[in-house]
Amino acid sequence: MEPKYHLITYGCQMNKNDSERMETLLQSVGLISTQDREEADVILVNTCSVRQSAEDRVFSVVHDFIPLKEKNPNLIVGITGCMPGRDRDGAIRKRLPIVDLYFPTQDMGQLPRWLGELRPELVNSTDPVEDYLKINPDRQTTRQAYVSIQTGCNKFCTYCVVPFARGLEKNRSVKDILDEIQDLALHGCVEVTLLGQTVNSYLAPDPEAFSTDNPYTDHFAKLLWEVNQVEGISRLHFTAPHPLHMTDEVIDAMTLPAHVNFIHLPVQAGDDDVLRRMNRRYTAKQFLEVVDRLKAKIPNLTIGTDIIVGFCGESKEAFEKTVELYRQVQFDISYTARYSTRSGTAAWRAFKDDVDHDEKKRRWSVLQELQEQIVLERNQAYVGKTVSVLVDRHEEPKITDEMLKMPEKIQEVLAAQPGFCYGNSREMKLVRFVAGSEMVGKIVEIRITKADMWVLEGEII
Repeated sequence: MEPKYHLITYGCQMNKNDSERMETLLQSVGLISTQDREEADVILVNTCSVRQSAEDRVFSVVHDFIPLKEKNPNLIVGITGCMPGRDRDGAIRKRLPIVDLYFPTQDMGQLPRWLGELRPELVNSTDPVEDYLKINPDRQTTRQAYVSIQTGCNKFCTYCVVPFARGLEKNRSVKDILDEIQDLALHGCVEVTLLGQTVNSYLAPDPEAFSTDNPYTDHFAKLLWEVNQVEGISRLHFTAPHPLHMTDEVIDAMTLPAHVNFIHLPVQAGDDDVLRRMNRRYTAKQFLEVVDRLKAKIPNLTIGTDIIVGFCGESKEAFEKTVELYRQVQFDISYTARYSTRSGTAAWRAFKDDVDHDEKKRRWSVLQELQEQIVLERNQAYVGKTVSVLVDRHEEPKITDEMLKMPEKIQEVLAAQPGFCYGNSREMKLVRFVAGSEMVGKIVEIRITKADMWVLEGEII
């Protein structure tokens, strides 16, 4: 019987992309995936450390593995991702006594060797992979794909564990990135999202690989241009850029045909003192100037952001400046987090977490209500317009209790309906329309007939 692994992934798109590589590596040495933890020979958890709640979830799931270990003492449990990466003194490791393998993401390539040392019968090769980013993921879905172009970070925002968990910024070669994207395109991929911690700070280790026809000098703008030349890639996105690196060339490259009409640009706060304590390296005014340049070049651009409320020393007056900045930019979406102290960070060493829990909740609610108000209002502009949608899922019509009370012939008519298709527009708006499952994977033109807060409804043209 073939050995099996079960992989659990928490956290950001970068973690999901790392897990795709890990699956490819495990399958290359003879393991197959299983969704059933009880039949797994190896269980791996790819972890997130962005907030304490993310780490608490990992402790909880590992505790659930104890009965599995008791039933099968040969079971290998491994923890990877950001938790081991930031655990410099081993304090977190001590809380996970049943764990056999505990390693940061960049050591993923050693998995074949480690598995071979623990249970040699599980693997057909123990050869390690020197650079895990060289592993070409065997993806489950091919129409959309995430492609990492860098890992790690040099910014050292005071609240953030990434430089400790993932190390300093490391950029992949242009050749490797374009080879991966060209391979994706050959297998039917039409949408690519480039990933990096500060993705637009990209510096190519092999600039000679850029085309001589490339019109830009900024390396990230050059990379966007190169991806635009890949036949078959009709939608291009990137996340998450840093405002400091949003050059005029990068903004110009966002007008190239493949680029979607959306950018996710983290601001984190609207008060200069808070931004300084966060070590974000820009002021609120400088952030707004970036937004102005974006909107001047791309008038129909939608903008998302990240915000932290209740950071150390954030007064009520400072928070109101964030609210005002939010109103000024008119973000289409915000991922708002309540600050939680992360051990090992500069904020943990230098500042006091002095905004109480209830006040953090209140501030979160203020921004959530503002977000809902703005997005509902802005979405009305789509009614009557046509948007391009990449369909990524289909839902069959639901048979409700009320339907079951109707006459049988009416039930038959309702049950025969094609159901709903869902997908994102080029503005990253979720769109729903009536159609069958054969539409999944296609790009279709949808006329919007109704705009709710989080869903645009429409019909196929």
